[in-house]
Amino acid sequence: MIEKYLAQPDLDFIAQVKGLGGETLKKCYQCATCSIACPIAPDDSPFPRKEMIAASWGLKDRLVNSGDIWLCHQCGDCTDLCPRGAAPGDVLAAVRSVAITEYAQPKALAKAVNDPKKLPILLAVPAVWFAILAFITMTAGETMEKIFHTIFGDVLGGRLHWSHASEGADHVIAQANFFSTWFVDMTFVPIATAVVVIFFLSLKNFLNDIHENAVLEGKTDKTTLDYKEFFQALLRVIPTILKHDKFNECESNKDRATPHMMVLYSFIGLFIVTAVCGMMLYLGGLPGPYSQLNPIKWLANIGGVALTIGGALMIKNRFDKKDDQITSYKDWFILVVVFSLGLTGLLTEMARLAHMAGASYFFYYLHLIAIFELFAFLPFSKMAHLVYRLTAMTYAEYGNRR
Repeated sequence: MIEKYLAQPDLDFIAQVKGLGGETLKKCYQCATCSIACPIAPDDSPFPRKEMIAASWGLKDRLVNSGDIWLCHQCGDCTDLCPRGAAPGDVLAAVRSVAITEYAQPKALAKAVNDPKKLPILLAVPAVWFAILAFITMTAGETMEKIFHTIFGDVLGGRLHWSHASEGADHVIAQANFFSTWFVDMTFVPIATAVVVIFFLSLKNFLNDIHENAVLEGKTDKTTLDYKEFFQALLRVIPTILKHDKFNECESNKDRATPHMMVLYSFIGLFIVTAVCGMMLYLGGLPGPYSQLNPIKWLANIGGVALTIGGALMIKNRFDKKDDQITSYKDWFILVVVFSLGLTGLLTEMARLAHMAGASYFFYYLHLIAIFELFAFLPFSKMAHLVYRLTAMTYAEYGNRR
């Protein structure tokens, strides 16, 4: 008996892929050169040949629900060797963008983040919000201090200052006098919480889907997902991520490994800085700005420099490879945000040390907007690939696909 399969092409999906940088999709004629050329494709059901034909046929569910699209690091080896110029790496990057939009909620916001026409709105919201907060901070400081003392009492109220800024000759300029730390925290703590919830719900569905897909395609014989083993696989994958082993296996874009590592480690360092400073402020009652001799300040400055240089090198790489690698709006959005985040942070600090209060406050205002753009839209932008790729690589390790 011959089994028959009915393929139902999703033409809108094909159009989406083409619009997000995969316009070369239809050039593929399934020669399999890409799968042979890829140095990081698993021997068991390698990519990207099967993904190219699935995309060409419009098999959206098969692709979006697959973990293999995330194992690709878009190194460019397959694109360089493709005899038809189908650019499989760019096509898979476009498919990943579709997947991010599909899993993230709300979808309207996900689509807006990847729509260049919506960029003015995405910038205007935090710009107006922080302008309002700055106005309130500078005009209602004394009133808020009185409210704090009334609510928390003289002892605790004296500890929880409105501005959270140290006094003294060495600390004349403090960003907390321009944007109250309370306002900053009341803005970003709910945003961070929402991002965690969105990622949790998205990854729950994503992990279930890639497991069902793996079982369907025979990539694993484990019909039930064992979360304990999955967590153990995660611990084994983290060193690979930190050492950027997969990037270093690629040849065409091997130079991308260093700036990517700089950005990754700078984010880790700046996360540590944020956590430690938060504890110093709220638990230790030690408000900033801190001395340049403070070790946490060293880590902050090193992280800021690494983020700025890493972001600049990534942008330079895109310009250098503009004829070989497609760079779409989604790429430029995150690259510019990352670079702006590092640059505005450094300029804020440099202006403060130069006793240029106005310039320091202005750069800090831009810095807060950059932080908002990065974190508020994290589950919807290309930056989300950090979470999805880590999950997919962990699943591949869990399923022993090497």
